[in-house]
Amino acid sequence: MDETGIGDPPHEPHGQGFATRLNWLRAGVLGANDGIVSTAGLVVGVAAATTNTTTLFTAGIAGLSAGALSMAVGEYVSVSTQRDSEQALLAKERKELRDYPDYELRELAEIYEAKGLTPQTARQVAEELTAHDAFTAHAEAELRLDPTELTNPWQAALSSAVSFTLGALLPLLAILLPPVTARIPVTFVTVLVALALTGSISARLGGSPRRKAIRRVVLGGALAMVITYGIGQVAGVAV
Repeated sequence: MDETGIGDPPHEPHGQGFATRLNWLRAGVLGANDGIVSTAGLVVGVAAATTNTTTLFTAGIAGLSAGALSMAVGEYVSVSTQRDSEQALLAKERKELRDYPDYELRELAEIYEAKGLTPQTARQVAEELTAHDAFTAHAEAELRLDPTELTNPWQAALSSAVSFTLGALLPLLAILLPPVTARIPVTFVTVLVALALTGSISARLGGSPRRKAIRRVVLGGALAMVITYGIGQVAGVAV
């Protein structure tokens, strides 16, 4: 508390590092949500067609494995493409700094001038940042990139696979552990509670209204299970 009697404001994290970690956390929550919904739909559909535990287990494990690998491969390809683009932009910026230093200095000053600084202050800021680390200054100001924190495709792939697997384990255990007559109800309740939790977490991370996010994800998950349950019953009768 300062001399005016007003306390310090709460600490607010800033910077690209925090934003990157927040994005990874949000991606992990969404990956878990995908694992919950897709695996729940699969096992509920199979359970509607058969009560055989071995069949349920095999289908659930197959769905979990396929989903986790698909998420990992998709995330690896996506992030690799993004990283390649980032590296290409950084290489271009490095070359321009080497070949046209005066132009790049003027361009950096213009960026800060456009943000509201006076031409003199903007020029001074640009000169000081260039003297300290020209490449990083230009990468952050022009490209909105931190050269030391580029996206990692392997990390993204592993994170997606792990989060999907953790989410998928929940409906798989919920369908296998209870007695046969309680399998479907227990799985429905377990999945909807888990989805409400992931919806709440994702809303909090994104700063959006919780009720809307929870309602959206719970209704979507419930609809997916109802549809696959109906398909399973029809398939079970047909077979």
